[in-house]
Amino acid sequence: MLRTRVQDLEVSDYPVVIRTNAVVQAHNEVTLSSQVTGRVVRVSPSFEAGAYFDEGEVLVEIDPRDFENALSIAKSELSAANSTLTLAKLVEERKLKLVKSNAVSQGEVDAATASREQAEANVELAASRVEQAKLQLQRTKIKAPFDGRVNTKLIGLGQVAGANNPLGEVFAIDYVEVRLPISGQQRDFLELPEFADDEPLEVTLRDGIRQASDTIWKGRIVRTEGVLDENSRDLFAIARVDDPFGRKTDMPPLRIGQPVIASIQGTTLKDVMALPRAAVRQLDRIVLVDPKDQTLRPMSVQAVWSDAEHVVVRASAIPRGMWLATTTLAYSPEGAKVEIIPEPGASEAIAETNAKGDDQKATN
Repeated sequence: MLRTRVQDLEVSDYPVVIRTNAVVQAHNEVTLSSQVTGRVVRVSPSFEAGAYFDEGEVLVEIDPRDFENALSIAKSELSAANSTLTLAKLVEERKLKLVKSNAVSQGEVDAATASREQAEANVELAASRVEQAKLQLQRTKIKAPFDGRVNTKLIGLGQVAGANNPLGEVFAIDYVEVRLPISGQQRDFLELPEFADDEPLEVTLRDGIRQASDTIWKGRIVRTEGVLDENSRDLFAIARVDDPFGRKTDMPPLRIGQPVIASIQGTTLKDVMALPRAAVRQLDRIVLVDPKDQTLRPMSVQAVWSDAEHVVVRASAIPRGMWLATTTLAYSPEGAKVEIIPEPGASEAIAETNAKGDDQKATN
C-alpha cells in the first residue's frame, strides 16, 4: 500500500515578501582634479584610500607661491589703474570748466572724456584680473566637496599636478543606494514610488556573502527608473540606506560593492492556501488525500504567487476538508488507497483517522 505524510489545508491571508539580489553603490562618486598646475606641497592624512574626510577639508595643496605673486601683480595693476582713473577724472573736470570760457576747445574736452572712460575700463579689467588671481590662488587648495571616503589616491607629495589631471576618486557617505531588480511578476504585488512625493517603501537588506549573518540594514525605496532593462525587462527600484558606515549608529558598515539580499513587504493575498513547495510537483501538480476513505485525489493548481518556501493558490481552487500529501509519490493514481504516516504534532483529525485504520486492521 502507498504510504504518505499529510498536512491540513488551511485558508488564510498570505503576506507576500519580494526577495531580490543587488549590489550596494555610492550615490555620489567623483574624481577630484586640479584646476591649476603646480607641485603638490601637502597631502592631507585624510586623503588615503579608505580614509574619511569632512566637507570643506583641504585634501591636497599645490605650491601657492606663483599664484600669490600673480595676485600681488594684479593688485598693483589695479592700484595703478585707479590712479590713472583719478587723474583722468581731474583732467576732464578741468577741461569742462575751461570750455565754458572758451579757454579750451570742445575737441579737447571730448578727448579728456574718452581718456576717463578708457581709465574706467582699465580699472574694471584690472579688478577682474585681481578676482581671477584670487580664484587661481584658492584653487591651489583642493577641498572635499562633501563628507566622504577616499576610494583611490592618484597623487603624492612632490608630484606635479596638471590642470584637470585626476588626483583621486572619492564618494559620499551620507547614504548609499541599492539598485534592486524587480521582475514583472513581482511588480504586481508591490506599490513602488513613481513620483517624488510618493510614500517610500521599506526594505530590509542582508549580507549576500555571509547569508548566515543576522545583520539587517534598513532602507527605503525612494524611486524607480524610467526604463526597463533591455535584456531581462526588469524594473530597477532604487533603495536608499542612510549612514551606511555606522558613524552615527552602532551598525556594521554597509560597504560599496557589497552584495545584498533585499526583502520587500508586498501586498497581502486574501483567502488563499500556502502549499509547501516540496509538495508541488511539475510546477503545478499536487496530490490530495480524502480523509473519508484515505484515497488519493491528484489535481493541477494554478499559483497566484510562489517563493522559495511556498506555492500560494486560491482557496476556492482546492476542495475543502482535504489533506495535502507531502511525501513524494512516484505513483499516485486517482482513488488509490494510502496509509497515513503519522508525524509528531499531527492534527487530531489525522491522528483519529490513523486510529480508525488501525482498528479496522485489527478487526479484520
